[in-house]
Amino acid sequence: MKKIKISTIVIYIILIFFAFIMLAPFVWMLLTAFKTTAETMQVDPFVLVPEVWQVENFSKVVKAMDFVKLYINTIAMIALRVLCAILTSTIAGYAFARLEFKGKNFMFALVLLQMMIPVQIFIIPQYVMVSKLHLTNTVWGLVFPGLVSAFGTFLLKQAYMGLPRDLEEAARLDGCNIPQTFLHIMAPLTKSSMVALGIFTAVFAYKDLMWPMIVCPDSKKTTLASALAKMSGQYSQKYPELMMAALISCVPMIIIYIFFQKQFIEGIATSGGKL
Repeated sequence: MKKIKISTIVIYIILIFFAFIMLAPFVWMLLTAFKTTAETMQVDPFVLVPEVWQVENFSKVVKAMDFVKLYINTIAMIALRVLCAILTSTIAGYAFARLEFKGKNFMFALVLLQMMIPVQIFIIPQYVMVSKLHLTNTVWGLVFPGLVSAFGTFLLKQAYMGLPRDLEEAARLDGCNIPQTFLHIMAPLTKSSMVALGIFTAVFAYKDLMWPMIVCPDSKKTTLASALAKMSGQYSQKYPELMMAALISCVPMIIIYIFFQKQFIEGIATSGGKL
């Protein structure tokens, strides 16, 4: 019993230590958001808490940035990307997992190859396509790279492979064709994986920086991440205002995590996927 207690205490100490490391940047951002510019430039690293909490930093940032428009642009992009990723990945994942057709292994190898190649390689051809379609400075231009998801296809394929084949055979005996079996039998059983894919897609879309800066240079049509990057000055930095803007921008992701953490963990555990 003593050995078990000691090992448990050691494990908890290690977990608390790493949790502190992960939370330290967020705490630093929170405290810096309420400091003055002079306090952020101090050499003493142990002065963490501001002497006087500068609440007016919030009003300065809100006046400088149109957060309502940025939230609308970001939420619209996230919602459309999640919808497209779930729709295409669910259909493709089911086809790769359950159907037999010519070139199946080769086509799935192309999907895996897309996951291995850095996304920056696709930026130029994607921008040329968006430009030809006259979608620059639009929400659809922001959504374009997320119309399909190689990661989502792999994740849903793993989820469908984990389901017993007896379900399909029973549906076939009842007279269901392939679309009916997919819609009424198989797809409802992978809801947790769809939710996990939706959360992953939302996080990836939310933190996407390079593509919004390229396809939406207009500050009124861009996203939160791109607007934050444009706040950085060329010769000087207003760290309190920058951290306050970052703090406000974190709110959507915190809300998503609070409401969907159970589905997120359940989807990863049942699908066998890893980030």
